[in-house]
Amino acid sequence: MTIGLKTLSDYYLELIMHFPPRPITNEEEYQATQEQINKILDQPKITDDDRAYLKILGLTIYDYEEKHESFPILRGVDLIIALLEESNLSDRDLIPILGNKTIVKEILDRDRPPSLEESIKLATFFQIAADRF
Repeated sequence: MTIGLKTLSDYYLELIMHFPPRPITNEEEYQATQEQINKILDQPKITDDDRAYLKILGLTIYDYEEKHESFPILRGVDLIIALLEESNLSDRDLIPILGNKTIVKEILDRDRPPSLEESIKLATFFQIAADRF
């Protein structure tokens, strides 16, 4: 017996036999893998075997997306707006960081870019590099 390998349950083997995990090479395989993941996630009870199988499928999805999906690199105001949305914050939440409502409005309205000092404050707040602003 090999150390580190568990005996696979019949259920886990069924999952693998029904939809064998393989590297994704095209959009159709990507969609099929997404559908398989959704089928399992829609079940009322998710078992440890389901979680293990989902992890493998998730890795194949991640690998495919890393190779085939291009994500825009946001900078400046676009980045600030995206970070606010992602953090469930509003422009009012930037007032204590940037000093006052007028500065926040000028930057978000694209009337002017953030100064170096403001960029550093934003970078510290959002925990990213200041040169992105």
